[in-house]
Amino acid sequence: MDFDTVAGELYGGDLAEFVSARNAAAKAAKAEGDAELAARIRELRKPTTAAAIVNRLAREDAAELRELAELGDELRDAHTRLAGDDLRALTRRRGELVRRIVRGLPSMSDTVSREVEATLEAVAADPETARLAVAGLLTSVAHQDTDQWFTLAATAPPSTGKRPAKLVDKAEPAKPKKDHRREEEDRKERERARAERERLRKEAAELAKERAVAERDLVRTERAAEQATARVEDLRTRLAEAEERSERATAEFEKAKETYEQADAAAEEARKAAEAR
Repeated sequence: MDFDTVAGELYGGDLAEFVSARNAAAKAAKAEGDAELAARIRELRKPTTAAAIVNRLAREDAAELRELAELGDELRDAHTRLAGDDLRALTRRRGELVRRIVRGLPSMSDTVSREVEATLEAVAADPETARLAVAGLLTSVAHQDTDQWFTLAATAPPSTGKRPAKLVDKAEPAKPKKDHRREEEDRKERERARAERERLRKEAAELAKERAVAERDLVRTERAAEQATARVEDLRTRLAEAEERSERATAEFEKAKETYEQADAAAEEARKAAEAR
């Protein structure tokens, strides 16, 4: 038993049986004396429905996922080169490929469909997400800021390689007198804008902290739920074993009772025969 094989079987198996299969694999590894492997197996998280769909796609035919990952490499290269035309064309290809993949999947709810689409877009945005997706080992919906550098495709002006034509020289007009009131208003406006940016920055930082706390709470809750599920399954197993032992004990008692009754009857017949002589 090795970790990669176990992980592949778990993420390629039935989602409803993931927890029980994972716990059984961890128990088997521990029984074989490999406590470290058992601990690593227990840490494997149950995939969400959307992640399970992408994992299944990777096992059935990963060609489109690999194409999406390669497209992500091309997008990152175009972004590095600030090639606006290439970015626009590659972004369109990304959208078309994601929609084609989603259309080829079995029918699913709108929520799951959106989560799958977000994960596929993250495959193009993040190399690590792409690696896990192609390997069929995703555990949750990938929330990547996929537009953080793709937006350049819509805003960067096309590069022609030509310098702008030189403007015709004109006589420089006389400089107007400074408007001190306007300058003061502009200064105050800049200060207000700076203060607003600082306020928004602090608010964003606070929201980021709250999100991090919420994510940690979610992970703890999920793990607690999985541990509780594992505990319930363990208790069910023990109950089944106890019921089996009880049934065997009852059968043995009935057999012993029958033997006793037969022996008692034989003794009674022997006593009566002795008295008749």
